[in-house]
Amino acid sequence: MGFLRSIRRYGYPFRDKTRIRLYALQHMQSRGFSKEGVPNGNDAVHPVLIIGAGPVGLVLSILLTKLGINCTVLERNKAFSKHPQAHFINNRSMEIFRKIDGLVEEIQRSQPPVDLWRKFIYCTSLSGSILGSVDHIQPQDLEHVLSPVSVAHFSQYKLNMLLLKQLENVGFQICTPESLEGNEQSCEQKIMMGHECVSIDASDDFITVTASSVIKGKRVEQNIHCNILIGTDGAGSTVRKLVGIEMRGEKDLQKLVSVHFFSRDLGQFLLEENPGMLFFIFNTEAIGVLVAHDLRQGEFVLQIPFYPPQQTFEDFSSKACEKLIGKLVGQEFGDVDIIDIKPWIMHAEVAERFICRGSRILLAGDAAHRFPPAGGFGMNTGIQDAHNLAWKIASVIKGIAPTSMLNTYEIERKPIALFNTRLSLENYKAAMSVPAALGLDPTIANTVHQFIVNGIGSILPTGLQKVALDGIFGIGRAQLSEFVLNESNPLGSSRLAKLKHIFEEGKSLQLQFPAEDLGFRYLQGALVPESNDIESPPEVLTGRRRDYTPSAQPGSRLPHMFVKVNPLCEETISTLDLVSVDKVEFVLIIAPVEESYHLAREAFKVAEEQEISLKVCIFWSTDSVEGLEKGSEAALSPWKNYADVVEAQSSTSNWWDMCNMTSRGAILVRPDEHIAWRTSLGLAEDPRVEMQRVFAAILGEHR
Repeated sequence: MGFLRSIRRYGYPFRDKTRIRLYALQHMQSRGFSKEGVPNGNDAVHPVLIIGAGPVGLVLSILLTKLGINCTVLERNKAFSKHPQAHFINNRSMEIFRKIDGLVEEIQRSQPPVDLWRKFIYCTSLSGSILGSVDHIQPQDLEHVLSPVSVAHFSQYKLNMLLLKQLENVGFQICTPESLEGNEQSCEQKIMMGHECVSIDASDDFITVTASSVIKGKRVEQNIHCNILIGTDGAGSTVRKLVGIEMRGEKDLQKLVSVHFFSRDLGQFLLEENPGMLFFIFNTEAIGVLVAHDLRQGEFVLQIPFYPPQQTFEDFSSKACEKLIGKLVGQEFGDVDIIDIKPWIMHAEVAERFICRGSRILLAGDAAHRFPPAGGFGMNTGIQDAHNLAWKIASVIKGIAPTSMLNTYEIERKPIALFNTRLSLENYKAAMSVPAALGLDPTIANTVHQFIVNGIGSILPTGLQKVALDGIFGIGRAQLSEFVLNESNPLGSSRLAKLKHIFEEGKSLQLQFPAEDLGFRYLQGALVPESNDIESPPEVLTGRRRDYTPSAQPGSRLPHMFVKVNPLCEETISTLDLVSVDKVEFVLIIAPVEESYHLAREAFKVAEEQEISLKVCIFWSTDSVEGLEKGSEAALSPWKNYADVVEAQSSTSNWWDMCNMTSRGAILVRPDEHIAWRTSLGLAEDPRVEMQRVFAAILGEHR
């Protein structure tokens, strides 16, 4: 009954003032639910309802389930999309995936070998001249020095399939409207396909979502009650619109058409000739970007600029797209099989709020931020949203923290989203520098288009507008002819030299951003900033790759180092693995010195009083293992939740040097592997009072 005790403790806002219904959670927790205002007293009030079964919603479901929190997922589509969409998984997302049983290993087994996708290639056609290529994988990216896992190239729909398998392994069911007919209330641990959220009502006691579905040709609506609602329903988020949250930023940067197709012959051709991930193709007949999702399977997505209303989506029929593919490839492949054609619009926007209705409705992923695809920030930022949010939701539902704890989600994640928006915009501009160097400045193309739309468009019929647009664009593409674009032509030679400079200086589109992917830092939120921590001025973004430097400052991700938990054990793990994925547990890292042991004992006492799970890890450097035979048992008795850790990585610096701290320091790590608090030189204050202050600040309650 710990949760009911926490309700009394916090005056929990979801409580029914007249009577409390018990609802069994996984791991035999209990919590109170309100039935006030529920038409049918038997209606369940679910702890967490997630709208949207994309990667962000599915990852959040898995992480919550691992933490013992039941959740239900609504997905408006009746089937999962096979359109590849996102495909680059950065270091930090892969680190999060290491917490999900076997997921990283499945991705690594299934993805193409790195040598098949490490390059971006710029050319006049896939069979024509190579204008340049950029290798985006550096040796250190594969050495696991800064991260225990490398980046991956794996299509979003394939990732979804693996995530669904993970959910099925922990008891989730994928349900159609028909399979739920007559059993609507039994929807815990279910992904309810074909259910669209059409209204949201937030009372003082719970949130009611009206879900619409079609059963036997008839539209049916049902009410689903929940305590916490998370919108992970993509860029056009229904949840965001229903609760009235606006997006802020740059809209309509570019309209494009995405063509998903298979051609094993083309895949084999590129495997033999010039393998890569992205092919930027510029010639007199067409311009496009080809994304090679898997050369071995011959799976591709072609991105083509789209200029409505002069061009219509109907202009991009399967037959027309096959012709475009032929023009860009430079030869015909008879096995081109077009699977899907979709229009889409590129935005760079962030929601004005990530949280509303008393911290009970939250947005994550593309519902909260829409980026240009340059740099792969979209899905990765969303996965990291889910990781930040899961332990906080679990803390609230388990009674570890009050609902105000959820406010720290927006405080921490919105600045990251704003930063990633700026960075992806800079990277997008870097991508546009290549066609600009070739005489095809995209800003001029957009200006011409707007002139036709707003200028002569008012006097010319649509057909003539299209002829005018095609004619002007054709003149522009004529600059890509071999007659112009060669070393003998002064203009062509100048442009090729400029292009070479862009590639050599790293000023073209970048794939990896280690400093940002691993080094992003929360400055405020569920953490305790250092008293001498001075906020640095905003960075001047260039869109270029910068290397990551490990940091143990509060708000940073815990630095990675390979260690051995049992000195006699040969198996090594990452420091990131010291943090549990199965419970809301903090980790205190200290060195084997008496004042740090004293701090740990006092921290254990405070954690026990406050019903907080705490593990202590004692870091022994390779040159101080003499005392390791006795270990820390005597120093920490009677507490047992500790581990003696030995550095296993051959390095010129030890753990404390890497963290830029002395061995008299200490680090407190949150359940999401970010540092909540540290003392660099040791603690001058009363350790008991300090740990009480620290946990109160992190969990949002003066205890």
